[in-house]
Amino acid sequence: MRRRLINSTLAVVLVVIAVFGVSLVIVETRTISSSAQESVDSEAVRLVSVVDSRTLANETVNAQVLAEQIDPKRYARIAIPGRPVIELGKKPEGTVIKGTATGERGESVLVQEPRSTVTKEVGRTLLIIGAVALLAIVSAVLLAVRQANKLASPLTDLAETAERLGSGDPRPRHKRYGVPELDRVADVLDSSADRIGRMLTAERRLAADASHQLRTPLTALSMRLEEIALTDDLDTVKEEAMIALTQVERLTDVVERLLTNSRDPRTGSAVVFSLDEVVKQQLEEWRSAYRSAGRAIVRSGKTGLKAVGTPGAVAQVLAALIENSLMHGGGTVAVRTRVTGNQAVVEVTDEGPGVPPDLGARIFERTISGRNSTGIGLAVARDLAEADGGRLEMLQQQPAVFALFLSREARGRREPQSTTTIR
Repeated sequence: MRRRLINSTLAVVLVVIAVFGVSLVIVETRTISSSAQESVDSEAVRLVSVVDSRTLANETVNAQVLAEQIDPKRYARIAIPGRPVIELGKKPEGTVIKGTATGERGESVLVQEPRSTVTKEVGRTLLIIGAVALLAIVSAVLLAVRQANKLASPLTDLAETAERLGSGDPRPRHKRYGVPELDRVADVLDSSADRIGRMLTAERRLAADASHQLRTPLTALSMRLEEIALTDDLDTVKEEAMIALTQVERLTDVVERLLTNSRDPRTGSAVVFSLDEVVKQQLEEWRSAYRSAGRAIVRSGKTGLKAVGTPGAVAQVLAALIENSLMHGGGTVAVRTRVTGNQAVVEVTDEGPGVPPDLGARIFERTISGRNSTGIGLAVARDLAEADGGRLEMLQQQPAVFALFLSREARGRREPQSTTTIR
């Protein structure tokens, strides 16, 4: 492109020089020739008037007197009736420019000048025009190179930006070039880079969330299948198979929920559901893991609560809190349900050391973890809670107390309170 811009600019300049230069040469040549002819004619008239006036005054008319009246480079022939012909200067050879004049008493004057004088003058003029044309060409080339660089370099940068976008690097460059059209292209590329960056972030986040949220249910399902493979009791096989099917349904719900949140985190399927059933299901699902760790999980608080939300999402949030207590906490884990205002609250606490002070304010940020874990479980849990119109908070750091707040269905009767312990 740079070469094309230079060539096109140079071609335009050459055409302009050719058109105007040739016209100027023709005009200047005619002007110089006309001026030389007028000068010769004028000198002939002036010379004949001098001869005429001196003749009338009976003054001497000879070559010495008239030599001062003519250009030394020219040739003059003066013919006076009854007198010898007077010649001034050297008679030129070849083509000449001549002028003649006749006096009142019959005097005739012939003035000649070599045409080479005109040719030399035309040559000097052509040289000047050629120098100006060469200067114009050089200036045009320099201007074309500068303009080509000004246009080609931004295009190269834009091509590199597009190539980076294609290779998966969506960082916007925010670079502008002072050319409205190129700046518009740069704006579009930067906007595309922002959109691609958000899309890639969403996809990576979805992959991380999916791997984290599916890990625990798949582990639990594997344990169920191992129990089925090791037992010969048909009743136990049937019971474990039913639980495994329930877990498969949960896995399906987890996947659908993750996909829904990836498309639009504000899109929910909130319904009125029994909080007891979700809590009970989670206790049963984590029973084997806590028994294997030699720990207990306890449920207490109000029963018969109805909450507004998505059961699958609430189950995922509780699973994240219970798993967090299993991995990072210690002692007995307590799951307590209570009511505050028009909200149902599920609290999960344990007897461990709690959350370090330096992590307290950032515990729900992604990649923040007190141990070697992914650090996205609590972040995903908070996103799920907020998508249902609830909220997830840490009420206490040591020991750690996490609370899930959900909108509660208004009830006119008093709910009973009970405590359940699973070991």
